Amino acid sequence: MSRTSSPKPSPKNPRPATRGRRAAAIGAVAALVVALVATGAAIGSSTGGSGKHESSGPAAGAAFDPRQQTYDQLEQTTSRRKDGDPLALGKPDAPVVLVEYADYQCSFCGRFTRETQPELVKKYVDEGVLRIEFRNFPIFGKDSERAARASWAAGRQGRFWQFHHEAFAKLRKGDALAEDKLVDMARTSGVPDLEKFRADMNGSEAEAAVKKDQDEGYRLGVQSTPSFLVGGRPLAGAQPLAEFEDAIAKAKAAKAAGAADTGKSGK
Repeated sequence: MSRTSSPKPSPKNPRPATRGRRAAAIGAVAALVVALVATGAAIGSSTGGSGKHESSGPAAGAAFDPRQQTYDQLEQTTSRRKDGDPLALGKPDAPVVLVEYADYQCSFCGRFTRETQPELVKKYVDEGVLRIEFRNFPIFGKDSERAARASWAAGRQGRFWQFHHEAFAKLRKGDALAEDKLVDMARTSGVPDLEKFRADMNGSEAEAAVKKDQDEGYRLGVQSTPSFLVGGRPLAGAQPLAEFEDAIAKAKAAKAAGAADTGKSGK
């Protein structure tokens, strides 16, 4: 079973509207994937999210998967592939995109950032196979929302990933994510203009950017953090590295098979 953080908001910051949106979110991705495959429905404004990844062994990457069309649609819907995106690592045209939905008060998000992501960067991102795109998905109230806006503000000065790793260097909750603390983290992360950082963090553009990421996650049915899509394949929780490697291998094989099919049809 995936180990994920509970989406319950902090008692100090009850969020009725947020709870209502979560309750209205579409069910688990795994269930939705099955429903989409069964009905042939297209991915549109109503897509879903799952928490369980099924590992089928090393040979599974080349095996036919009846859900592949759904994964492809999810990948096309969620992967932005924007050149110069400060919240992304890797080539925009990498064959596999990993999209992460995370909250800065989530202990398992921190575990992924500290333990698993560096291995993925070294083995896949640096080799041009994988692109990682981060989405702010604050579910623990105002402190999480403030930290999300701060990470976006750091990105405005090209220091998102430095700030991201500093924020996840240890578990921080509540007052540890107060505005002045976030400014201190920005200073440690090498953000050059701290006044601009503070203004950006509190500005409407940061609020809109975080809301865009949140809305995308809610449409997918994301209900806990961290949640991932790897080439459109749902994976939830701070899974072992091997689970991500398996998902990347399957997504890469599917992309190669799709390119081969396109080449044959073009002859």
